Amino acid sequence: MGATFRVLSMIVLLAAVSWAQSLGDVARQQKQKQQAKTGKPAPKVITDDDLPSHPNDSVDSKPAKDSHEEVTSTTSGDKKPAAQWKAEIQAQKDNIASMQAQLDRVKASIYFVEANRYVNGVEYNQQQIRKQQQAERMQKQLDEQKSRLESMQEAARRQGYGSAVYDP
Repeated sequence: MGATFRVLSMIVLLAAVSWAQSLGDVARQQKQKQQAKTGKPAPKVITDDDLPSHPNDSVDSKPAKDSHEEVTSTTSGDKKPAAQWKAEIQAQKDNIASMQAQLDRVKASIYFVEANRYVNGVEYNQQQIRKQQQAERMQKQLDEQKSRLESMQEAARRQGYGSAVYDP
């Protein structure tokens, strides 16, 4: 009697486990019910995993805004306070310095070898060519950021601020 009871208990337990929903399924159903009651979707939660560790880590990041787009919006509207101009210009200068340091590191790592002298010389040189192309893209982005800085400085000057606001 004891052995058959154990076997039947195991069968019932396994059947219950196989038919039970996972915790994720239950939570998903509850969320859908809640959305159906309120009529609006739940807010999106952004975690640290969704954000880059540093905004300048990615070399192929989205291109910067057009430098004249921001300047025209500020010159046609209200006058920004000097402290705001100074902070924005300093942030742009810091961004440029960071980009310049990254570009210098990439350029310093480029080193071609004689292809026939090493076993993987051809593949190595192809990697160096890709680094060189990356450096060229970075240089274009850096030039755009420098142009944006100049536009910001000019806009601050047009609003009547002295060089203490827009120069180092």
